[in-house]
Amino acid sequence: GWSDKLNSAFGGGRQSEAKEDTLDKGIDVVQERVLGQGPQDNESAIEQAKDERISDFIRGRYKSTTGQDFPIADK
Repeated sequence: GWSDKLNSAFGGGRQSEAKEDTLDKGIDVVQERVLGQGPQDNESAIEQAKDERISDFIRGRYKSTTGQDFPIADK
């Protein structure tokens, strides 16, 4: 429907999920299986933006601790 198209236009939905890097997918697994937040395979644009902030935080902390970039490139 139109809401799916709008969500996709803002970076959400299944197509955007397919473009996530491995760290983002790992965050989804933790949210789904550890935190019990349900399926993460069709997140809204807002949820995907939240995941991206989490992965950016992880990458930043990794770099500040090790002096090196996180081994998984950001998409």
